[in-house]
Amino acid sequence: MTIREKQNKKEVTRLKNQQLILAAAEKLFSQSGYDGASMSMIASEAGVAKANVLYYFKNKDNLYEEVLNGIIETWNIGLDNASVDDDPAQVLYHYIRSKIALSIHQPMQSRLFASEILRGAPCLQDYMRDKNRPWFRAKCQLFQAWIDAGKMQAVNPVHLLFTIWASTQYYADFQAEVLLLQNKLEYEESDIDEITASVAKIIINGVGLAMPDSV
Repeated sequence: MTIREKQNKKEVTRLKNQQLILAAAEKLFSQSGYDGASMSMIASEAGVAKANVLYYFKNKDNLYEEVLNGIIETWNIGLDNASVDDDPAQVLYHYIRSKIALSIHQPMQSRLFASEILRGAPCLQDYMRDKNRPWFRAKCQLFQAWIDAGKMQAVNPVHLLFTIWASTQYYADFQAEVLLLQNKLEYEESDIDEITASVAKIIINGVGLAMPDSV
């Protein structure tokens, strides 16, 4: 085996172990909270030695922050590549749908993030300031650019984004209430279409736009 092949194999192993650890940490932090999940428990869940966890993530705080950062990046994807030249109705619809799908398929991610925010975001202060705040401001500027171009009605971009977050992540954070009130045991794939159709229509019509024809 050549040096390059050994390096490639080592890199594949590193990425695999990190993914296993992050997935295990996300699950246990979501189920037991920050205080209830130990590094030993995470190592056991991931199927790796505790020493491996500490090798890739120097301590519990570091691992917890990495999990939270990954969640935020995943939930922001739907707006990342949007530009002023795009159709706002199309962008808003697909962003809302992506967040509804995540709420149904990955509810624990949203709940873990919500739990951290309710604690005052002690582990996200730097990330919020350095990464999420610039992202947030850029998306508000995008909404304002659409407004200035006459592509949608004037609304406060800040509260439009907050409204989208609140109305989509509700289906994850308050899943038990949603299911109980509808006398359902669990979400179904068809719920993504049904919920998206209603939430998207309320928001898109609310900024003076029609639902996109091709969705």
